[in-house]
Amino acid sequence: MVDTPAMTRASRIMIAALRCGVALMWIQNVAWKIPPDFGRANNEGLFFWAGLAVSHPVFAPYSTFVDVVVLPNIEVFGWFTLLIEGGLGAFLLIGLATRFWAIVGIGQTLAITLSVLFAPHEWQWSYYLMGLAHLAIFATAAGRCYGVDGVLRTAWSASSGRVSRLMLRVS
Repeated sequence: MVDTPAMTRASRIMIAALRCGVALMWIQNVAWKIPPDFGRANNEGLFFWAGLAVSHPVFAPYSTFVDVVVLPNIEVFGWFTLLIEGGLGAFLLIGLATRFWAIVGIGQTLAITLSVLFAPHEWQWSYYLMGLAHLAIFATAAGRCYGVDGVLRTAWSASSGRVSRLMLRVS
């Protein structure tokens, strides 16, 4: 096992800045997911961007799933997407259950990547970097740096309750 040096204040600030920057990205991206039809009526918004998975496929089975299941039910998937991305933004911003939300972010990034990676005028590295940012948030347990996870971790450690044990794992 390699001994790692104690984290400096500057390192903690940079990790918190990464976490908050990624959170703000998710919050900003919620703005164009507009209910109730999520862009179906005018082929815009989430409906348009999800449709790119069909018109510019990255992975054929995923494209078929989007075409057959997601687009016909965009209202259901739209609300799910809105709640997931809103949750990502909110929980990463305050630094609560950050390891769990980092995994959710990796999953959401994968879904977005499979939808738009080959779309015209998309910079592919933006999706790779989104995934890497979430890996960094997970690896550093970023909520422990100026986040709620860091504040409550001692109390969770002292408790033998199921919720406390769960929060220790997801933080």
